[in-house]
Amino acid sequence: MSFLSHTAWSQSASTLLANEHVELHPISESDREPLRKIAFDQRIWTYFVSRVESDTDFDTFFDAMLADQNSGKRAVYVIVDKSTGQTAGSSSYGNLAEADRRLEIGWSWLGVDFQGKGVNRWAKYLLLKHAFEVMGAERVEFKTDVLNAQARAGLRNIGAYEEGVMRSFNPMPEGRRRDAIYYSVLRAEWPSVRDQLSRLGKAVNPCA
Repeated sequence: MSFLSHTAWSQSASTLLANEHVELHPISESDREPLRKIAFDQRIWTYFVSRVESDTDFDTFFDAMLADQNSGKRAVYVIVDKSTGQTAGSSSYGNLAEADRRLEIGWSWLGVDFQGKGVNRWAKYLLLKHAFEVMGAERVEFKTDVLNAQARAGLRNIGAYEEGVMRSFNPMPEGRRRDAIYYSVLRAEWPSVRDQLSRLGKAVNPCA
């Protein structure tokens, strides 16, 4: 299997990704109202760097996703749960460092009805697979709030390796400064992680 890509990330980062569980497609204006319907639950935003509490908040949040997608700053995906056909949330490739073959998967959120049902795991699986096997990434990284136990468990369960904490990383809406904890999967680890995820639905990083 070849892992090398000769296509620029500006061309390959945004595409349609799908398996039998989820579909991920690049965000467009037509996703505004389906995402709005699932965005208004504060449990979604507890550890997020943004708050969505009103229609104005949501439109600002959505417009930022569209702007980042259109500028190439991020590749923003909308996640569809194929078991229901409903829009479930979004996730992104960001901090795209093509010269270093490094990117981050993040800016991820799901409506509460889609949490804990494998939607996030399969979305991450497709994003990792595309990053390593099509884009030719050497390193895929994740970060989350050190206080976000649910997200940290989710990252460990997709085979991400815990690297350490960056203290006082950024301000949060409630005024505290977030300590960010980093995780990663490297190219050499991906075959083991991929096989475990596809067979078992969870993975242990071979370096853990």
